[in-house]
Amino acid sequence: MREYLITLLVAAAVTYLATPIARRLAVRAGAMTKVRDRDVHTIPTPRLGGAAMFLGMAAALLVASRLPTLQAVNQKFSEPKALLMGGGVVFLIGALDDRFTLDAVTKLAGQILAAAVIVLQGVQMLWLPVPTQGTLVLGQDWSVILTVTFIVLVINAVNFIDGLDGLAAGVVGIAALAFFALAYHLSVQEHISRATPPMLIAIVVAGICLGFLPHNFHPARVFMGDSGSMLIGLLLAASTVSLTGQVNPSDLYQQYGAFLPLLLPFTVLAIPFADLLLAVVRRTKAGRAPWTPDKQHLHHRLLELGHSQRRAVLIMYFCSAVIGAGIVALSVTQGPLIVVSIGGSLAVVALLLVSLPRLLSLYRARHAHRAA
Repeated sequence: MREYLITLLVAAAVTYLATPIARRLAVRAGAMTKVRDRDVHTIPTPRLGGAAMFLGMAAALLVASRLPTLQAVNQKFSEPKALLMGGGVVFLIGALDDRFTLDAVTKLAGQILAAAVIVLQGVQMLWLPVPTQGTLVLGQDWSVILTVTFIVLVINAVNFIDGLDGLAAGVVGIAALAFFALAYHLSVQEHISRATPPMLIAIVVAGICLGFLPHNFHPARVFMGDSGSMLIGLLLAASTVSLTGQVNPSDLYQQYGAFLPLLLPFTVLAIPFADLLLAVVRRTKAGRAPWTPDKQHLHHRLLELGHSQRRAVLIMYFCSAVIGAGIVALSVTQGPLIVVSIGGSLAVVALLLVSLPRLLSLYRARHAHRAA
């Protein structure tokens, strides 16, 4: 655990120190986010924060490769090399978009290419848990197709929620920590080595998000841009995919039942996936392309309810933390009733927080009416 803490601190420190440099580079290169109708920020803001995040990732992986225990990940697994190559591809595509604003098809092609690079390095889904049917072992063709599809979905899910200062970095950081806790618990339960790619990748993602967040929280001095959002999306997806190669699925079924293994990869990403799904449905019903931008994401709706940017972001953090902690607790305690009870109580708190501006508005209106 100490080596993972060192890796997290290195990722956070390098990202934090490199972000002001990335900001100055963005200003000189003209990589600025202009104020558009769908945006919340009110002044042009530099992006290209992904450059600092990529440096943080590379530094953390380099340090981890020199640590006594974690160096085994470099020696036995292909994930670190795959991350550098696939992450480099998606970062370059994102950086070009930050500067020149690429069209959606070009970005999608770049995302597929980056996912394919990761798959070619051997990072693939090996099995798929199916409720009531047991474990479905994937053939090579289906493994490639599903892995690439999943990585691209996660990349775009993260990209879609990158609409408020600090939102994407915070939600992904929370998801990464929850996933690290899950992977660590599984390694203990299955008596496998603690030096595994899923935990290393997750802790690196958490570190670079933690290091970037002080510069990105409202009011943001720099945005991560597509170079950052697509990078952390790819890393988080790679951590999930890598887990299927480290754990025996039959053991998962014996310990946690049929449904939890299916939920493991997706619950820590529930907020981004929900926003992605709602956006696709909403735009398709309106007769528009799924990638057409709008101002109706979950975070926009929170602002419409009367929340400030900071409060909206903190509510999204809270919801992500509740979901992630609930799944971790379920895997550790194996006591669904207790977890559901606590989770339900926290969900009520979240609902009250979301509705707070409207409730206050109704209260003030009634008070004013009585006074009159």
